Amino acid sequence: MKKIFYQKLIRDKIPEKMTRVGAAFEIRHLGKKEFEKELLKKVGEEASGLPKAKKKEEIIEELADVLDVVEEVRRHWKIKPSCLRTKQKENFVKKGGFKKKIFLVWSEDNGYRTNERKYKRCRSA
Repeated sequence: MKKIFYQKLIRDKIPEKMTRVGAAFEIRHLGKKEFEKELLKKVGEEASGLPKAKKKEEIIEELADVLDVVEEVRRHWKIKPSCLRTKQKENFVKKGGFKKKIFLVWSEDNGYRTNERKYKRCRSA
């Protein structure tokens, strides 16, 4: 039997489906810290499917997966939906949206980084 090593967080019903089709597999349950790490990695994994989607239905499927994982992140860290909406509004005021469809080709290296992060506290739960 050839094994494929996934080493990733999976949805709750996947082992049941694998059992139904007769697949051999091994799972383990994660502790809190490892779950948090794997959950955040899962956001990237799910988001990486979006650029590969070609049709609207595929985009909907991939986007639903991304939103499911993001929602689990929100629940796990007890972040209120209102806190996210507030941060979205702040980001929109500070950075704008995407309506102008602007694509950055290059910029002078003056120390500014587009992915630079500065976090402010938001009251969670």
